[in-house]
Amino acid sequence: MKKGISTTPNLFIILIILFFFTSCDQKPNERLTEERPNILWIVSEDNSPFFGCYGDEFATTPTFDKLATEGVLYENAFANAPVCAPARSTIITGMYPPSMGTENMRSTYPIPSSIKFFPQYLREAGYYCTNNAKEDYNMNKPEGTWDESSNTAHYKNRKEGQPFFAIFNLGVSHESSIHKSIPNDSLRHDPAKVKLPPYHPDTPEMRHDWAQYYDKIEDLDGQVAVLLKELEEAGLAENTIVAYYGDHGGVIARSKRFVYESGTHVPMIWRFPKKYENVAPGKPGSKTDRLVSFVDLAPTMLSLANIAVPEYMQGNAFLGKQQSTPQDYVHLFRGRMDERIDLVRAVRDKQYRYIKNYMPHRIYGQYIEYLWKAPSCRSWEEAYKAGLCNAAQSAFWNQKPEEELYDVMADPWEVKNLANDPTYKDILYRLRSENDRWMNEIKDSGLMPEGYMSTKNKVEPSFNYVHSDDYHFQRIKHAADVSTMRDPQNLQEIISFLHDDEPIVRYWGATGCLILGKSSLPAINDLKTLLNDSIPDVRITAAEALCNLGESALAKPVLIDALNEDNEMVRVHAMNSIESVGGSVAKAAIPKATEMYARISEATHNQGYDLRAAQRLIEVYGGSVK
Repeated sequence: MKKGISTTPNLFIILIILFFFTSCDQKPNERLTEERPNILWIVSEDNSPFFGCYGDEFATTPTFDKLATEGVLYENAFANAPVCAPARSTIITGMYPPSMGTENMRSTYPIPSSIKFFPQYLREAGYYCTNNAKEDYNMNKPEGTWDESSNTAHYKNRKEGQPFFAIFNLGVSHESSIHKSIPNDSLRHDPAKVKLPPYHPDTPEMRHDWAQYYDKIEDLDGQVAVLLKELEEAGLAENTIVAYYGDHGGVIARSKRFVYESGTHVPMIWRFPKKYENVAPGKPGSKTDRLVSFVDLAPTMLSLANIAVPEYMQGNAFLGKQQSTPQDYVHLFRGRMDERIDLVRAVRDKQYRYIKNYMPHRIYGQYIEYLWKAPSCRSWEEAYKAGLCNAAQSAFWNQKPEEELYDVMADPWEVKNLANDPTYKDILYRLRSENDRWMNEIKDSGLMPEGYMSTKNKVEPSFNYVHSDDYHFQRIKHAADVSTMRDPQNLQEIISFLHDDEPIVRYWGATGCLILGKSSLPAINDLKTLLNDSIPDVRITAAEALCNLGESALAKPVLIDALNEDNEMVRVHAMNSIESVGGSVAKAAIPKATEMYARISEATHNQGYDLRAAQRLIEVYGGSVK
C-alpha cells in the first residue's frame, strides 16, 4: 500500500459503487413500491346513485354507506356518455369520444397510435395492471394495455412488491337484470313503496322493475363488500387507494342512453388510507361538490402515480400533484344508440343542465330492441297509447325541443324545461355558449353522419380528419345549428346549404328541411337534386324530407336502394328513415329489407345493428323475420 493513502476513503467509494450497481439491478417495480400507491377500482354497471349515502332512503346499501364514512363522496360525478361503450372510451383514453369518432355505440373506428390507453403508461412505470373483466372501449385495444384482462385477472398475480392497478367490473346491476321479472313475493323491496319519478306512469310493471332494480343494487352492495374484505385480508388496505364508481346512470327507461341526470350522474367514492391521506380532497366521511367526469379519470390516475399527464389528454386531473383547478362545467354527449340514430350535446354546471338536440324531429322514445326487453318500458308505451299518461309522462313519446334547460337543484327529475322562459335567458345563453366553445375546441366529429364517417375512417382516423384543414368545422356547425332550430325564417339559408360543396353541410341542410316538415315546401326542387347526391347520407335525408312533402313516389326508390349499400351505417340510416316515414313506403321496403336481413344475417352470424333495425321494420310492416 502506498504511503499517504488512507484505506477508509477507498472503502467508502467501494460501498457507494456497490450500492449504485445493486440499485440498478433492482427492477423498476420494486423501486416504485414506496413511491406509488396501489389503486383498486370497483366499477358497477348501469346505476345512478341509488345509495343511502346519497340520500336514498329506499336503498339497502350498508357497504357503500360505510365506504362513504371512510372515504370522500363525490356529489357531482358524471359519465360523459349515458351508455357503456362510449363512456368507457372516455375513461380509458382521457379523451372525448366526439373528438375521436368513437361516440356511436360499439362502432370500433380507429384512433391514432399516438393516443394510448392510460394503463399502458402505468405499466411502463412498473405497475401490474389487471382488468376483471369488461372492456367495451368502442375502439380497438392496443397491444400491451393490460397484464391480465379476463374473468380471472387479479392483483394477487403480480410479482412480490410490485404496485398494482386493478379493476373489478360488477355487472349485477346491468340493464339486463330487469329483463326477466322476479316474482313479487321474492322481491326484497316492496313495489308499493317505490317512489316513481314524475315522468313514469304508475303501472304494475314499472313499480316491479324499480323494486327489482333496488334488489340488484343491494346485491351489488354485497359484492363490493366481498372485494373490500379480500383487500383487507390480503393486508393491502393500508397501501391501496380504493375508488368506486358506476359506469353511467340507469337503468329504467329515460335514464341509460339519455343525457339527463338519470343517465349521466353517477355515484363515486374514493377511499384513501392514512399513508396517502395527503392526496385526499377531504377527510374521511366528507363530501365534495367538485364537478368531475370520466374524461378526468385517466389524467387523475397518472397524477396519483406521479406520471406526467400527456398534453393530448382532454380531461383534467382532480387528485395528485398535477390536479387542475376545479372546472365550471362537465360536457355530455349522445350519438347513435344501438340501431337508433340521434345526436345530443349537453353541459352541466353545479345547478343547471343545458341540452342541445340536433335531431329534434326524432322522438325521445325511439324503439331500441334491447331497451324494449324491460317490461317497464313496454308498459309505459302501452299506457301512452291508451291515453293514460299525463304531460310529463307523454313527453318521452313526442318529438324533442331544440333546446332544453333544467334547474337540477329545484327539478331533480328534469321535467320542467326552462329554455323558453325569459327569466333564464342569460343562463341559457351562457351554457349554450359553453357548449359551442367545447364543440369547437374538440372539433366535434359527431356532426358527420355516421355512414360518411365510417367511409372516411377507411382512409384515416376521424381524429386526424377533424383536426385537419379538410374538416370545415365552422361551416358545418353553423349549418347544423341553423338547420336544427326549427325556425321557418331560416329556410332560405337552409336552402343555400343544400348547394354547398361540403357534403356534411348539404346533409345538415337536408336535415333542416326534414325538421321543418311542410314549412320546407319551397325547397322541394332543391331537395330533388339531392336524390342523386354522391353521399348516401345526403340522399337518404333528402328522400325522407321529400316523403313528408308528398313526393314519396320519387323518393321511395332512393330509400329502398340504400338497403343495398355495403356500408352498415348507411343501411341503418335508411331503415331509420323508412320506419319514420312509415305507410306505403315502409311496406314497399319489406321485400328488400327481408332480402337484406337474410343476406347480412348469414354473413355476420346474426350480428349487426342493421339487422335489429330490419327486424323491427319487417315485424311492424311485414310480418315476422324467419
